[in-house]
Amino acid sequence: MNNQSHDTFDLTCPLCQLSKGIKFFEDHRSYFQCLKCSLVFVPPQQYLTAEEEKAMYDLHENSSDDPGYRQFLNRFLQPFLQHLKPHSYGLDFGSGPGPTLSIMLEENGHTVENYDCFYAPDINLLDKSDSKQAYDFITATEVIEHLHHPKQELERLWSCLKVNGSLGIMTKRVLNQEAFSHWHYKNDITHVCFYSLETFQWLANHWGATLSIPEKDVAILTKTINDEPNQKNA
Repeated sequence: MNNQSHDTFDLTCPLCQLSKGIKFFEDHRSYFQCLKCSLVFVPPQQYLTAEEEKAMYDLHENSSDDPGYRQFLNRFLQPFLQHLKPHSYGLDFGSGPGPTLSIMLEENGHTVENYDCFYAPDINLLDKSDSKQAYDFITATEVIEHLHHPKQELERLWSCLKVNGSLGIMTKRVLNQEAFSHWHYKNDITHVCFYSLETFQWLANHWGATLSIPEKDVAILTKTINDEPNQKNA
């Protein structure tokens, strides 16, 4: 696989769709970086199949009864709660085999739906563009790095948010090539997209959103009235 030339890979950025990526790193997989949004991505030729992915997720033992897992999610939850009004209605996207964040949010007085393409695949939960049905918030913790089609998935989530609603994301961020070269996060072969601060800044500009970075692995994008993608940067 590593012997393939760049020309045999699809180097179209899966987030902003720029059709030119530069080689960023290589080990048992190849990694390219987009010249526009700075996303680092694995080419689709090296993705796992859905069956292979699910087999790996089935090994996860995350549980709402695990205090360590709750402590991990609390790094996201505490700053995110500051963006929510009381009794908000939201979606936990990529809730996994053991939904926990939704329980923690409900313990704080909010109502939450769970969606996961493998474990809770109710596609109707992703059709909320009607303002009366839209969500006050959407969470995506440790999930966007798995997305094979982040442009489509993130745009769909964004369309499900009310004005002044917030999309909260938790994912580890790319710093530079040196750090990436010995980064454990890339070694998970279900991880195919890696985001940097510049990537989130691009997203905020693309959506006309307000970006907040309250923790090193947390990004919160809030939908403003001017929520159409910035066509000059689309």
